[in-house]
Amino acid sequence: MLESKDIEIDRLVMELRLLRQKLYGPKSERMTLVDPEVQTYLFNEAEATAQKEEAAAEEKQTITYERKKGGRRSLPEDLPRIEEVHDIPEEEKVCGCGSRLSRIGEEVTEELDIIPRQCRVLRHIRLKYACRQCEGTESDKCAVQIAPPPVQLLPKTIATAGLIASVVVEKFADGLPLYRQAARFSREGIEISRGTLSNWVVRVGELCSPLLEIFREDLLRGPLINADETPVQVLNEPGRANTTKSYMWVFRGGSSPPGSIVLFDYRPTRSGEEILEEYLRGYTGTVQTDGYIGYEKLTELSVTHAGCWAHARRKFVEVVQVVDKARKGKERKGSSADEAVLKIRRLYEVEQEEKTRELTGAILVQFRRERALPLLEEFHDWLKARVGSTPPTGLLGKAMNYTLKQWPRLILYVDNPHLGLDNNAAENAIRPFAVGRKNWLFAGSPAGAQASANLYSLVETAKANGLEPYRYLRFLFERLPYAKTPEDYRKLTPLHLDRNEINAAHTTWG
Repeated sequence: MLESKDIEIDRLVMELRLLRQKLYGPKSERMTLVDPEVQTYLFNEAEATAQKEEAAAEEKQTITYERKKGGRRSLPEDLPRIEEVHDIPEEEKVCGCGSRLSRIGEEVTEELDIIPRQCRVLRHIRLKYACRQCEGTESDKCAVQIAPPPVQLLPKTIATAGLIASVVVEKFADGLPLYRQAARFSREGIEISRGTLSNWVVRVGELCSPLLEIFREDLLRGPLINADETPVQVLNEPGRANTTKSYMWVFRGGSSPPGSIVLFDYRPTRSGEEILEEYLRGYTGTVQTDGYIGYEKLTELSVTHAGCWAHARRKFVEVVQVVDKARKGKERKGSSADEAVLKIRRLYEVEQEEKTRELTGAILVQFRRERALPLLEEFHDWLKARVGSTPPTGLLGKAMNYTLKQWPRLILYVDNPHLGLDNNAAENAIRPFAVGRKNWLFAGSPAGAQASANLYSLVETAKANGLEPYRYLRFLFERLPYAKTPEDYRKLTPLHLDRNEINAAHTTWG
């Protein structure tokens, strides 16, 4: 009885320390680890070094590195340059011998100057025509003729494609809430309310819905989809309190380049049944996720479900951090959690070597079987040998059991050249949303949440394909009113547009 109470007390103390660590401690997972058998393991990794030297000797391959030059980076070439020539006075252009000095060259330095953004008004003057002969008569054969109004993305508003693109980028790429944007406009002498800006954002998000359908098609063409979800607070949801959590889901995938589609979708709940069924029905590739139980729905679909080593590692890292807190500055001693993190680190070292050598396809699979598979087998044996003697309700026991439960999914990457060790591609895609959420806090309505999902999809997909968000969105919003057919919309997506058209359009905006 006393032993069980001690175990329960230790578990509660560890969880309390973990909670404090999450609330007040550093968020980084980097740490100084100690091998329980070799105290200087990190500074003298004999086994890892021997393996690398052996592999290098067998393949006789020399890898060279180019050292990066120091100093500040040069400014972009496409920025306009204003030249100011600095000369010495005329009287100083005479040598001491009396001869006149000759110009032999020049030294050029560059500074970056910023001019606050300039707002301008586009005046559309529509000319009207009438017949003088019919003036003053009741003839219905002659009517006043007037030039048609320009096509607008949002009719009967003052918003141009450039204005809407700026508002969208500042909120969804830079995390600037609409009320701060309204305050900025006010400082510039322009009164646009937050409600007006919000209305524009929702309407534009709805207009972009056809592009999101094309994103789904492109997403399902790729061999791998990374999935993740994060909470969001949405007001005015039917039948739900404003404090109830809703969720923003993200799917990242595509064929070429890898991860070229980033697709967000808002759902009132975290249940994965509806959204996974909707997005992945008929998909036969691989879906990589964390261990959240909602992804168990994937077992009913025709996909291969892969796990994430970053999440497995994180649970052991939490144990190490809690143990460090408990020691309060005392000498570090190696623990099972330290050893587990070190074993996972070896897997990441192998993956880093894969990237350095740019291995792909069957060569990559063979390399993983030779280098990573033995490490995985060793780690698996180590877990099975220790999990039985570790309290299952403690943090270490939970970390071990989580890893063993996920094991069949964690080792799938060895034989799949499209898979990596972790699901960080999805986590990196969802990070801009999480950062922006700290500023704007909540979505005002379900329609606003879905519009946000659409616009985040556009911004992040543009970034994933190397497009500058403002240039892409302005180009898109200028042409979106003219799109009528699915092919018209397809040509406006980042994967299918003509980049020369964006460059040509950019030169006309100045």
